[in-house]
Amino acid sequence: MRTRNMFNLFTAAALAAASGVAVGAGDPLQGARAFRNCVACHSIETAQNMTGPSLAGILGRKAGSLASFHRYSDALRRSNVVWDEQTLDAWIADPAAFIPGSDMAFPGLPDPRARSDLVAFLKVASEGNGRSLLFQAGMNVGGGLPDLKQSDAEVRVKAIRYCDDTYTVTTAAGKTSKFWEFNLRFKTDSSARGPNKNEPVLVAQGMQGDRAQIVFTSPREMAVFIKSECP
Repeated sequence: MRTRNMFNLFTAAALAAASGVAVGAGDPLQGARAFRNCVACHSIETAQNMTGPSLAGILGRKAGSLASFHRYSDALRRSNVVWDEQTLDAWIADPAAFIPGSDMAFPGLPDPRARSDLVAFLKVASEGNGRSLLFQAGMNVGGGLPDLKQSDAEVRVKAIRYCDDTYTVTTAAGKTSKFWEFNLRFKTDSSARGPNKNEPVLVAQGMQGDRAQIVFTSPREMAVFIKSECP
């Protein structure tokens, strides 16, 4: 394993040199624009994990080691890779080739200049200055997920009744909505921006008003709130 990792690192450095683009010589602002490839799955905010781990402070971090992220593949955890400009360049170029068996779905960024820019942006983001660059690049990423603790009574759920194939949801404002069971999703958000305890939040989805999700603080709340009752 160690021999293969050393070979991968050597290959990454050789490819970077052969490309004619010096790793670390990228433009962070252009890299912020390239970050559009990453923003759906990654945050640059500390401890704000999404589908993938937070990229805050990624430079100098061992792959698969962020303590607050629990969805790393075994391949990534065992890789012994430490993220620096060279290893990030190789990873972004072709994740599947650099660390075989990882769960990274991104197919890779073949343009060496774009990779150099993106790595330069990640370096700036690691130093805590990424948000301003994203703003300059026309990307208002805000604070990530919405702050559900600020939800008003119209969407704070008080009761959920299940009958046959229908969920009937009642909010703190007294509003009742009915959903086909396949169109209502149940999720959890245990972060600081998640709902208040015992106050799940109804979040609309889709354009027809017939789909939604209810966000709880933990799976335990689901069992408390969902009652199998038919009138």
